[in-house]
Amino acid sequence: MSDYRCYEFQKKVDELLIRHKSILDLLSKYQESCSKVNRAIIKTVTNCGCVKIEAQKQQIPSDVSFNELNNFMDTHIKGDLCETCRDKIEEEIGNHLFYLVGICNGLNMDVSDIIKKQIMQMETLGKFNLY
Repeated sequence: MSDYRCYEFQKKVDELLIRHKSILDLLSKYQESCSKVNRAIIKTVTNCGCVKIEAQKQQIPSDVSFNELNNFMDTHIKGDLCETCRDKIEEEIGNHLFYLVGICNGLNMDVSDIIKKQIMQMETLGKFNLY
């Protein structure tokens, strides 16, 4: 996302977020939106069936290096999202982003700066960033 899009999105959230301006409201709405994202994904399996989850222990050969590990990790997702499920998940993720940016606004934090710092950290630490 370009800095301009981040700026425009953050500005629009600030403009439209009126009722839930309190940090307490924002935190509870953010948590609720996270649950809705999870529920939308779950319903792709349990209601629509466009995707399946086939989870099992990751099968990683013992002689694999850390750099090769990504080639052996499975998402456990089988199938592809149908258009209806994709639209619903995108909607819920959009709402989630809305409240996340609302939290940033409440704390006077710039989303673009946060993204830049995270990119720098990922570039510096590489694959060890989230290990």
